[in-house]
Amino acid sequence: MKYGITCMIILFSYSLVHAQQTATLSGKITNTPGEAAAFANVYIKELKRGTPANENGSFTLSGIPPGNYTVVISQVGYNTEKRQLRINPGELLELDVQMTENVTALQTVEVIGRKEKSYKNTTSFIGAKTEIALKDLPQAVSYATKELIADQGVMRVGDIVKNFSGVNQNTFYDDLIIRGYRINGGSNTQLLNGMRTSTGFWKQPLANYLERVEVLKGPSSALFGNASPGGVINRVTKKPLDEVRNSVSFSTGSFNTLRALGDFTGPLTKDKSLLYRLNIGYEDANSFRDLQFDKNLVIAPSISFLPTDRTRVNFDLIYNSSKSRLDRGQSTFKDDLYSTSISRSLSATNDYLNEETYIVTIALNHRFTDQLSFSASYIRTGYNEDLLEHRGANQYAVDSLGREIPDQIAMQVFQRKRKRFIDNLSAFFNYKAQTGVLDHNLIAGYDYAQQEIPRGGSQLQANGYLTTDGGTRAYDKDNPQDFRFGPDGNPIPNVAHFDLTDPVASQQLKDMNNYVYTVRSYGPELYNSHGVYLQDQISWEKLKILVGLRYDYYTDKLSYDTPDENSIHQEAFLPRIGVTYSVTDNINLYGTYVQGFEPQTASNMDPNLGGPFDPLESNMIEFGGKSSWFNGKLDATLALYQIEQKNTLYAQPGTDVLQQIGKDRSRGVEIDLNGRILPHWSLSASYSFIEAEIVKDAEGNHSGIQKPNTPKHQGNLWTRYNIDHGRFNGLGAGFGTNFVTERVLQQNSAQTIPGYTLLNAALYYTVNKFTLQLNLNNLTDKTHWVGGYDYIRLFPGTPRNWLLTVGYSF
Repeated sequence: MKYGITCMIILFSYSLVHAQQTATLSGKITNTPGEAAAFANVYIKELKRGTPANENGSFTLSGIPPGNYTVVISQVGYNTEKRQLRINPGELLELDVQMTENVTALQTVEVIGRKEKSYKNTTSFIGAKTEIALKDLPQAVSYATKELIADQGVMRVGDIVKNFSGVNQNTFYDDLIIRGYRINGGSNTQLLNGMRTSTGFWKQPLANYLERVEVLKGPSSALFGNASPGGVINRVTKKPLDEVRNSVSFSTGSFNTLRALGDFTGPLTKDKSLLYRLNIGYEDANSFRDLQFDKNLVIAPSISFLPTDRTRVNFDLIYNSSKSRLDRGQSTFKDDLYSTSISRSLSATNDYLNEETYIVTIALNHRFTDQLSFSASYIRTGYNEDLLEHRGANQYAVDSLGREIPDQIAMQVFQRKRKRFIDNLSAFFNYKAQTGVLDHNLIAGYDYAQQEIPRGGSQLQANGYLTTDGGTRAYDKDNPQDFRFGPDGNPIPNVAHFDLTDPVASQQLKDMNNYVYTVRSYGPELYNSHGVYLQDQISWEKLKILVGLRYDYYTDKLSYDTPDENSIHQEAFLPRIGVTYSVTDNINLYGTYVQGFEPQTASNMDPNLGGPFDPLESNMIEFGGKSSWFNGKLDATLALYQIEQKNTLYAQPGTDVLQQIGKDRSRGVEIDLNGRILPHWSLSASYSFIEAEIVKDAEGNHSGIQKPNTPKHQGNLWTRYNIDHGRFNGLGAGFGTNFVTERVLQQNSAQTIPGYTLLNAALYYTVNKFTLQLNLNNLTDKTHWVGGYDYIRLFPGTPRNWLLTVGYSF
């Protein structure tokens, strides 16, 4: 007993003496504008010990033996700071450090995750192939960070883009309008981490694995090859962090929504040379639309390997399994927009859409010297579609005299299986040099893109009216003797019409054996493109000039892998020039001119559709300004632009035949605001005016009609305020509104959909590591439509709804 007490006294005495001998280092890390450098890394070189600062930039390192040490403070995007310290026994030492931004020293591929937690993003990889400060990029970029996305409680890109000036949803699909020009997920012009990829087009994937969504406005062909003249959407995935951050959340809400998300990241090794991140998501939700549902599973692991300070490798995988029904939109009585419920769907109970997508990316960056580096990325996308759908035939039913029946929709059935594979390789050298007073940031690179639809893709389709010879075709009122007629005296449809007056009966299980089918093949198809480019950003004091030239060579193989295979080549030289001038430390003015190129694919070369067609050619002139306010906490962008494109394709009314319009034009003004006004008051706002019209049609006439689904005015506001002290500490509130004006549905058509204004709100409560969030959307239950083709294919917006989320971080 005495021995035990003696040992305890000795141990206690040793601990006391040791505690008196060791020291504690604490302090706060800030950046140049005086903001807290959240999660900056503080590291004692000699002890090989460190700690991250918290979200307020504060840190504490205890148990430090006396001695001389080098303290290293680092954070991506800032110059590394070093301090030589003499630490004495028992000392409580304060160390405050202000870090300075260093864009030129930043990584040239996006490997390390973004640590900031705000609506503001200061840099991007999309505008210049390597990381560049947004203020120095002579082109407008709109973006939404994961913090804004989470605060709004949204999970689809179509909902996220309402925060962007000049961007709006076109349909329910992965289908958007940018500055009056349409892009969609199936067109292979969307980007993932700056690389070409594709979605299934029909469904928008979950966004839980995204760090941010951004759009580079205007033709981007000088950087990425063939692309829409309106701009490109880039989805940036969450990358591994060099510190442990884990979170899980569970959501439930309107339309029987259930969602579970997880985000886990941190180092795998003590020296932090191997980092990981894993995002997982599960969703099971119905819809306000009849018979519609979504079941999604997303698994997105990411690994970063940093063997030296000169070499970085990143691996990403996104796997998405989706089970749902394809929603082709709402149909109304002829020319009567409000005649049916916005919940009305033309689907049948036995319809289904099963999609499976994987996207694999590997990226390498190696710095040979401080001036020369090499970057290479490869991305592989695989898509598998299994579809059965009852859908409208894009026209009303007809009677025996060929007259339209205003409450009956002509129907058709598609049963389809197909696959698609996309490969994209990008490699470039980056060289920094000086010639006299000029600084150069040179990039020379090569891109390769390929899309293949292999053999086996095919579709059974049933449509038209039954003929006396046992076949089907479109009804011909001038030859009624060729068709079979029912008891009502009208031609018998191959697929029963959808009766808008009795939707329940029309949505029942269908006997698929009674249809007369025809077969359509999908594939094999193959196209590829090669691109080489040279770009230089020249800096002289307050002036920066970005010049670039790209050569693109596009090949599409008609009748691929058959004896009739024929290669069609299209090519273009694509210049780009932009100028940025720093008027003051927080105001930059810019101007830019770029050209765009979008070749016609094999599907548009079919003579039965009016082909072959010339490639799309576009150009843009843009001027604007970028500024920062409230000590750099809030960024603002103003852009004025004009885009012109010739050879645009439009379907002729009532047919699938395409027509090549002579020339169209989009011009407008855009404003974007992102960041914070006060430390706990965040803001995102945008406004755009767009005048997008056909200036010369196929006959040389000026139509003056606004382009389809493009509002002249649209805007958005979202703001959040948090209380950080007192009785209501941890409580926060958010409010938002967005509006669009009236839109034309189809070219040369009088059908329009009205403008609308929506109000949204949110409540937040944080206690310790738990968060509670309630989102209330469309508070006034406004009936509205996000887009559409005509009154047979309308895409209504969601009525009043709510979402409750519980989260835990550890």
